[in-house]
Amino acid sequence: MPFRLMILSSSVVLSALLGGCQTAKSAARVYHQEILSESYVIDRKYKSMKGPSSGVQVTLLDSMGEDERELLWIRGYKAVMVGADGESNMSQEFMCHSNLDFNAQKHRFLFEQNKFFNPRLFTLSQGQFEIEFPPGFGIPIYSDEEMHLTTQVLNLNLDNADLEVRHKVRIDFMRDKDLSAPLKPLFTSSAYGLVLLDGENPYFGLEKEETDEHAHGTGCLVGFNADNHTYGDRLGQKFTGHWVVPPGRQVNRTLVTQLMNLPFDTTIHYIAVHLHPFAESLELYDLTADQTVFKSHAENRKEGIGLNHVDAFSSIEGVPVFKDHEYELISVYNNTTEEDQDSMAVMYLYLLDRDIDFSS
Repeated sequence: MPFRLMILSSSVVLSALLGGCQTAKSAARVYHQEILSESYVIDRKYKSMKGPSSGVQVTLLDSMGEDERELLWIRGYKAVMVGADGESNMSQEFMCHSNLDFNAQKHRFLFEQNKFFNPRLFTLSQGQFEIEFPPGFGIPIYSDEEMHLTTQVLNLNLDNADLEVRHKVRIDFMRDKDLSAPLKPLFTSSAYGLVLLDGENPYFGLEKEETDEHAHGTGCLVGFNADNHTYGDRLGQKFTGHWVVPPGRQVNRTLVTQLMNLPFDTTIHYIAVHLHPFAESLELYDLTADQTVFKSHAENRKEGIGLNHVDAFSSIEGVPVFKDHEYELISVYNNTTEEDQDSMAVMYLYLLDRDIDFSS
């Protein structure tokens, strides 16, 4: 598995947010860890989650051990499809997803934290191939923390394919020792759409007598699984986040308060969105405040099946979210074919971590 560490040829100026003001305080190099996946042969059609895949362990500074541990800041993530040579451009329609995960338990120990950390750092898929946090923000991580990169391909359009492709993945990061002021720390949470497979109450983790449509929304649909992966809640009910959309338009609403698991009131500064073809939109809605937090629109291909673009959210100021509020995720799909299609609906939230202070 080829790895390559690169440095920008010129300094990149980032703004540290101090006292609520944007002040140019830190100018430091941005490093790139570049990873090429295995070569994947595409010789038939593959639906989502059905194509060839592989995984590899990644660290940002390979030479660093525990004795030389240093603080790093992840600033962004990018994934594109290339040919077997690792350079030639290939259609992005062959990307199923690129996932980067880390050991959340070890991370919690190293940073002396008690709150839950989502092990998923990034997912990129059709419609969004790059994440760059707003100036002054980053995910803190130590140099010897291992991450796991998983890549997978798909082919929804070519009947007689004869191709060899790879994922080219790039992780952008900065070294804290290069900074004149620390960045604002981000941590991850997620909100994902579900449908009920087995159970009586379409609210994940809630008893029937606990639910109130005014406070908790209408609940998710009863649906059909698109693969064998299911989620079980504390009541023994079964849900799936990868479900079947029949021909026609479908609106699904999922109560995601427990799934987001906010440890405190904070602000969201970046949202990445994962959707499948035939999606129209995905909306995070604050039921308590009766207002939209963020609504992402998707642009589908005019010919063939696939997504050209999915809206992401990025903000220095951020949008507030509250531990005691109820939140709902609303996905809209419009299956314009005459056969069932698969779907997912996820928002990856990057929130200000108020538990960590690097300023002292």
